[in-house]
Amino acid sequence: MNSDFPRIITLLRKERAISQKNASSDLGISQALLSHYEKGIRECGLAFLVRLADYYNVSCDYLLGRSPEPAGKKIYYEDIPEHDPHKKETLVASGIMASFNRKLLINSTTVLYSLAQKTGSGSLMKEMSAYLMLSVYKMFRIIYSANAKNDQRFFTVHEAVCSNMSDAAMSICEANAKAAAGGVAIGGGDTVKESADTIITTNSLSDEYAALSSSLLNIIKNSEARIQMIVPTEK
Repeated sequence: MNSDFPRIITLLRKERAISQKNASSDLGISQALLSHYEKGIRECGLAFLVRLADYYNVSCDYLLGRSPEPAGKKIYYEDIPEHDPHKKETLVASGIMASFNRKLLINSTTVLYSLAQKTGSGSLMKEMSAYLMLSVYKMFRIIYSANAKNDQRFFTVHEAVCSNMSDAAMSICEANAKAAAGGVAIGGGDTVKESADTIITTNSLSDEYAALSSSLLNIIKNSEARIQMIVPTEK
């Protein structure tokens, strides 16, 4: 049984604020049967899969979790917009995949900063920025240490404690960001404004960020696939 299908059809219905009763009526099935589909108790046939895709205006590949994009399109290197439209990306030594991922990260970070700005919380923006910078710092130190000839005196934090201390600093940033997002002011900081437009859906991402949303959606899908390789999760 496809584990993504129940989650996605439930998400689509709720994003569109359609009741299960109305959706089942529109789709020509009983509410009980739709409930079984959404809970993963039963699998639907191909004809109903196509009907669902038409109803929600998405692709069958998206409904089945084969594509992170509602339209079901695959993302290619050439499709990802340049962060600097006046400067063409140069492929890095390790090949097109590294350059592909670099573009995904740059575009996704642009979306992240835009979404964080919408919250109206300077604290959330500050903690998110610090968290991202710390992750770059950690990776730089790993690359730096790949050659024993590189002098560790380049850094002020000793190599023996760097990794754990960085993790601790990142955990604090994450905790403070979660607090701000949850309406809890920490250390005199602010929180997400009540009037902030923070509702995020697959449609809102695609509509507002156009091609940039493809990068973020692909990072989400790839990251969750990597996580589930470690600890499989039930959906």
